[in-house]
Amino acid sequence: MSETSYLSSVRASYDAVAVDYARLLGSELDGRPLDRAMLTAFAECVRGEGGGGAGGRAVADLGCGPGRITARLDALGLRAFGVDLSPAMVAVARRTYPGLRFEVGSMGALDIADGVLGGVLAWYSTVHTPPAGLPPLFAEFARVLAPGGHLLIAFRAGDRRIRLEQAYGHRVDLDVYWTPPDLVAGRLADAGLAEVARLVRQPCPGESGPQGFLLARRAGGEQPSALEAGPAIARQGAAAGH
Repeated sequence: MSETSYLSSVRASYDAVAVDYARLLGSELDGRPLDRAMLTAFAECVRGEGGGGAGGRAVADLGCGPGRITARLDALGLRAFGVDLSPAMVAVARRTYPGLRFEVGSMGALDIADGVLGGVLAWYSTVHTPPAGLPPLFAEFARVLAPGGHLLIAFRAGDRRIRLEQAYGHRVDLDVYWTPPDLVAGRLADAGLAEVARLVRQPCPGESGPQGFLLARRAGGEQPSALEAGPAIARQGAAAGH
């Protein structure tokens, strides 16, 4: 499948499921204390409490879906905004969280200046990206992060691919990739994002395997300039997902 058709399939699939996805997963974090702990640690690091040095800058939730994690970042004290490939997902997010900013775009080619973000979150948004497609994606994440900025990525931990043709009550056309944590850490390091911490937890009810969380940091840590993140309107590029 070409990159263009791959992105089209991801976009169309999430456009189809957007409303039911938001309804079914809206309270998902309630029973997942370790997931919440990783988000809290990420927020503290971005604010500078973990020594990041990029506190006060905006944070991008890439592949934000219906915005529930963007809203949690906002509640944790971050200036968060969301970007998603699916216009239907962005529409749901804007209706549900009218006080936050959400834009349609591809997280592989962001319309954001170099080095302006304090944090990047990729909460299961790389799971539709083949392992070979991770390096350019991670390079884009690193590009928009300020020195000392942090990335948190959540992913399926393993080494397999699952084909999805039905999800959330709708027909879809998606591959889901389970990626070894060491591979994720290695590809992040290649992009200049050094591992800070990782968590691999056993599956919760409804999950079919272990889940991985990796916190990484861009080298540096100088005091931030007055640069602000521009609108997160993105060009078509590598990959997006949820």
